[in-house]
Amino acid sequence: MIRLALLRHGHTAWNREGRLQGRSDIPLDDAARADLAQLRLPANWATADLVSSPLKRAVETAELVARRAPRVDPALIEMNWGDWEGQHGAKLAENPANGFRHIEDWGWTYCPPGGETPDALRHRLTPWLDTLRNDTVAICHIGTMRVLMAMATSWDFDGPAPFRIKRNRLFVLTVAGGRLSLSPDPERLERI
Repeated sequence: MIRLALLRHGHTAWNREGRLQGRSDIPLDDAARADLAQLRLPANWATADLVSSPLKRAVETAELVARRAPRVDPALIEMNWGDWEGQHGAKLAENPANGFRHIEDWGWTYCPPGGETPDALRHRLTPWLDTLRNDTVAICHIGTMRVLMAMATSWDFDGPAPFRIKRNRLFVLTVAGGRLSLSPDPERLERI
């Protein structure tokens, strides 16, 4: 059995503006850097393997909360939002003709124009899970986390998610025998 703790990267200017980031390499903003510098991984995760998405916002979050460089793995990169990257999600939602849907209406096969489906993320992440050998902290993105947590809870992107992803919390999955399960209680990062 391996424990996998998922941590969402800190805020960026695009997060605060409500823009879809996807694979756009937007760095943390100054407020996020200052906040994350005052946090650290809980002691029980301090020596776990540390891995992150290759995007700057994830790598920098890892370095700030763990005080060490992560191993970068492209499997953890965010979902590709294609033609919608950089656009405001709220504005896209105003026009039903463009096909934009809220996450509760996606299913596994929903795909933004020129983008990637949740199922494509699942096929990218499943072999990555098989590479884990020790307890691991993975700093990644909300889309990546949703897919892993959906796999652990059997949520199919149809209806409300059985979890809510918040920042500065570790969402802990157990990986055992090719199956995932989600701990009901996230662990908070500790204040220094």
